[in-house]
Amino acid sequence: MTSAEFLDWSIYVTFVMVMLSLAVAFVRLAKGPTLADRVVALDMMTISIIAVCGVAAVATGVYALLDVALVLALVGFLATVALARFAERREARGGGPEE
Repeated sequence: MTSAEFLDWSIYVTFVMVMLSLAVAFVRLAKGPTLADRVVALDMMTISIIAVCGVAAVATGVYALLDVALVLALVGFLATVALARFAERREARGGGPEE
C-alpha cells in the first residue's frame, strides 16, 4: 500500500465516521428530551460539519473550505451562547428545564 492509497483510505474512513457522528447527533436533537440535550446535540452537529469541511479540504485540495470551517466555528459558538442565554432566561421566568 502506497502512501497515497493510505491517505485516500484514511480520508474515506474519516468521512464515514464523521457522518455517523452527525447522524447520532441528529437523533439526539430530534429526541431531546430536554433543551440542554438539544443544545449539546446542535453543538456536536456544528463540530461534525466543521470536521466535514476539514476532511473535504484535505481530500480535494480546496483549502478555502478551511475558511468556511473557521466561520462556521465562530457562528456555532455564538449560537451556543445565544441558546444558553435563552435557556437561562426561560428557567428564570419559571418555564422549567424541560420543553
